[in-house]
Amino acid sequence: MGFYVNPSGDGFAEILNSGQYVDKSDMIAYTNSVLNTPRKLTCSSRPRRFGKSFAAKMLAAYYSKGADSEALFEKLKIAGMDGTCKDAALGKERPDERKHVHYKENLNKHDVIFVDITSFISKADDIRDTVENLQADVIKELRKEYPGCISEETKVLASALMEVKTGTGNKFFVIIDEWDALFREAKENKELQESYIQFLRSLFKTLETPQIISGAYMTGILPIKKYGTQSALTDFKEFTMLKPGPLAPFIGFTEEEVKKLCETYDLNFEEAKKWYDGYRFDKFGHVYCPNSIMELVSYKEYDSYWTTTETYESLRDYIDLNYDGLKDGLVDMLGGKRCKINVRTFQNDMTSISSRDDVFTLLVHLGYLAYASGSKEVFIPNEEVRGEFITAVSEGQRPELAKAVKMSDKLLAATLQKDETAVAEMIEAAHMWETTTKNYNDEQALRYVVIMAYLTSIDHYIRFEEIASGRGCCDILFLPRRTSPKPAMLIELKWDKSVDKAITQIKEKQYPEIMKKFDYEGKLLLIGLNYSTKTGKHTCKIEEYGG
Repeated sequence: MGFYVNPSGDGFAEILNSGQYVDKSDMIAYTNSVLNTPRKLTCSSRPRRFGKSFAAKMLAAYYSKGADSEALFEKLKIAGMDGTCKDAALGKERPDERKHVHYKENLNKHDVIFVDITSFISKADDIRDTVENLQADVIKELRKEYPGCISEETKVLASALMEVKTGTGNKFFVIIDEWDALFREAKENKELQESYIQFLRSLFKTLETPQIISGAYMTGILPIKKYGTQSALTDFKEFTMLKPGPLAPFIGFTEEEVKKLCETYDLNFEEAKKWYDGYRFDKFGHVYCPNSIMELVSYKEYDSYWTTTETYESLRDYIDLNYDGLKDGLVDMLGGKRCKINVRTFQNDMTSISSRDDVFTLLVHLGYLAYASGSKEVFIPNEEVRGEFITAVSEGQRPELAKAVKMSDKLLAATLQKDETAVAEMIEAAHMWETTTKNYNDEQALRYVVIMAYLTSIDHYIRFEEIASGRGCCDILFLPRRTSPKPAMLIELKWDKSVDKAITQIKEKQYPEIMKKFDYEGKLLLIGLNYSTKTGKHTCKIEEYGG
């Protein structure tokens, strides 16, 4: 048993000891089904805080000969699965296509190599030594584990594994956590990146690979680097935020898992959904960021749990780029719209960015945008991430975007002060702003402009659109967050009518009844907004109601 070769199950045991583990062990059924087949090489990429390392530690604990893990898995899903694996497309279990494999047949029966690339980067005196140090440290442990098999002259890990195979007949299951860290930490060092890719190819893309590798599982934020249209490691089966395939249920928490957590910890699921839902795979359904949900469980507060990491800095930097259509696309998405993109041009790195579509595709992999594969559109997934966008816009170098944020702050202040003239003027300014809809054609266009104008309200409110209430549907509801002292706001939009009619409709159709659903008993502002096609003017009326 070593740190890298046949590690213990301590890492996964610690996760289970937290008492808040959401059982994803049925993913093992998939990796079991592809062992020693042409599909044995798996790369699962997903954003930070989506449980990549949890999965890697689970697989290490399960396969490693150096672990004694039966007690860890005996009460988990995998222990009750006999020759079945999850099919995301069908939404149910199906027979293992290769053979019926009970989980104990592979439990702690494999020689495992488990490395975390970020760990080797942090320990290196010079990042350029990372690949060499990794091979040296793993080979050192292999010599202890398999004495007499590896010659002293061997410096290449693939060669060492071949020597172990010759001496013992053993193959290896290789787990590489954060495989793409070098591409993120050494963005401009093409020579280092090339040497790293060559190292991976020596393990996974040679005639010897079937003889020394029984399976592999790599995690990362980015998919495997492309050169032109070709993956650098073509034998890997990749599952990404664009195409999650059979691993879709394991990318994040499913909606059912989040509902169960909310029930267990007495949390409002609808509010959790508004804050954290939005990542959705066409053939599977909704998934949630595990870290955000578990932080919600711990703190009992609906808030943003993203942190200022390299990915946040990238978000701010990429927003500042001057590619055609980037600014307009961002504004559209901040206002709740979607943008159609082409994801095929992206080279799966953070430097070969040459278009708006490349930026948006990267942001999908970073978790800042969600992707609908059916319509090929991207969008901001939820209120948590929308808040990060607004912060990045405010701190960025795009004055026109920062101006929109400041205007939105002023608009909210004017609304709360019931300054009807100022509100009408600012909505009109938002209409005329160059990146919004120039020509209204219906109330839907007006709704988009209003939503865009109130974009910073996320700091204080949860927004609902076309929500059923009383005897109809109110256009827009801004419900204050539990920690906000601000009043709720109900907005009714009109077209060539009057603001008085808007307020009357809110009352006659009993739209304020919706507040009972949210157990809200505070103040409520009724807001009527009208646009006149004859004059091109907006008018506003605000009344305080109840409370």
